[in-house]
Amino acid sequence: MKQLSVKIAHLPDDWAPIRAIRRAVFQQEQGVEEALEFDGRDDEAVQFLASLDDRPVGTARIRFLSQSTAKLERLAVLSDARKQGVGQQIMQTALKFLGEKNISEIRIHAQEPVKEFYQALGFEAEGDRFEEAGIPHFKMSKRLG
Repeated sequence: MKQLSVKIAHLPDDWAPIRAIRRAVFQQEQGVEEALEFDGRDDEAVQFLASLDDRPVGTARIRFLSQSTAKLERLAVLSDARKQGVGQQIMQTALKFLGEKNISEIRIHAQEPVKEFYQALGFEAEGDRFEEAGIPHFKMSKRLG
């Protein structure tokens, strides 16, 4: 059985694997432009890095929108590491982290194909489907605490 771990990343040390994962998933697989994917907001975010047997395979970032609201973004898992609980573990780690920071609401822009993944974690869709980076998304949120 593979060993899965998720940690809060330390920049700049963990930036290379985070960037490589996001490039593979968002740019190569989904065709997102580099300027959209790397929007200059990574330094202000808390980054998470997931590894299977010490191999970096997943990432996400959190930006704080206010003292009580955060936005989880850029959840990405390499294609050969999917369906092994990596995304689920990243989300559980992020939600625990936010709970300890007294954040009461977390927001996401969920790509349409993974909307059910977030619903299973307690997120609720808000409003109509919209396009972001040419990909159908839904605004979703979850109350914490």
